[in-house]
Amino acid sequence: MANRTTVNRTFKSTVFIMVFEDKKNLLELYNAMTGKHYTDPEQLEINTLENAVYMSMKNDLSFLIDGRLSLYEHQSTYNPNLPLRFLIYISQLYAGMTRNENLYGTKVVQIPPSEFVIFYNGEKDMPEETPLRLSDMYRLKVENPKLQLEAVMLNISGSNNSRLKEACRTLKDYAVYTDKIRLYSKEQTLEDAVEKAIDECIEENVLKDFLTKHRAEAKAMSIFEYDQEKHIRQEREEAWEEGHAEGRTSGLKLAETIFRLFREGKTIDEISARCNFPAEQIRELLGQEK
Repeated sequence: MANRTTVNRTFKSTVFIMVFEDKKNLLELYNAMTGKHYTDPEQLEINTLENAVYMSMKNDLSFLIDGRLSLYEHQSTYNPNLPLRFLIYISQLYAGMTRNENLYGTKVVQIPPSEFVIFYNGEKDMPEETPLRLSDMYRLKVENPKLQLEAVMLNISGSNNSRLKEACRTLKDYAVYTDKIRLYSKEQTLEDAVEKAIDECIEENVLKDFLTKHRAEAKAMSIFEYDQEKHIRQEREEAWEEGHAEGRTSGLKLAETIFRLFREGKTIDEISARCNFPAEQIRELLGQEK
């Protein structure tokens, strides 16, 4: 019997995390994001939460440099709940940073400003850049919400955000690697697709050092990630079928939401991302020409 790669279902890491936990790669990504030119990776202080208190969540990467706190997440599926997750993460990070400070005193306790970035490389067609706001999750829509958190989701699939990827070779290589897996998995078993992607990337000098050094672990991680992505997609398809069985109610609510967002000035792409509904069908519903 052929040996097959087995993956622990409680495995929480990803190839993205493993690649960018390397301070050299992370500094390259930060410089590309900000236009800075830092050269010493030791200036980075990585403070990623190992285990969040709530919902057994773990953030992907968080770090301090230049007095700023950056939180980076990777997603292969669109997740509109990330602003709330970021709020939970940043609250715990700030709590840890101020553990020995007197929060009840008269002196201002200073904290670093923060930024929130999601790197998206899923199959769903998304804009190059999508803002995600905590206020979009509020049950009641209010003007000038007193508690706000804004993240930006950057699509790194295919040719999207090419300037960013040219500025960060490691991010570009990561995107090429994941695109290969997704392409080959359409015609081969997932394990064979990952194996082929790794072989090609090493041959083409794409993440060559990383994949050569961590081949077995990268393979196991990739199989887990894409198996999980498939599982999420199947769950959504099942939920869609259940929605049809429930009748027209959910469809009417979706239509109401689409019209409300359109009246609020949201673009077709923003509505599509928020509602997880095809942009073309939204155009037809709204009577908009492409």
